[in-house]
Amino acid sequence: MLELRPNCECCDRDLPPDSRDALICSFECTWCSGLCADQARHALSNCGGELAARPCGPAESKLAQYPASTTRKHRPEKCGAAA
Repeated sequence: MLELRPNCECCDRDLPPDSRDALICSFECTWCSGLCADQARHALSNCGGELAARPCGPAESKLAQYPASTTRKHRPEKCGAAA
């Protein structure tokens, strides 16, 4: 199951589990779909992976059993011009 991180690693914008604005790579780096992702698409500096739309979290009942992550990762130094 995906970690569903709660924020954009670049700008620290909140990205709840049901957000349609979250993008993720195969290493679960999480970015918002705005300027941060536009910058990241050229060269994802965290891991070199490719961003894709993050699936929305499961139904509310499943989130109770398998909660989304609450650990925020904010690394503005990794986003270059997007920060």
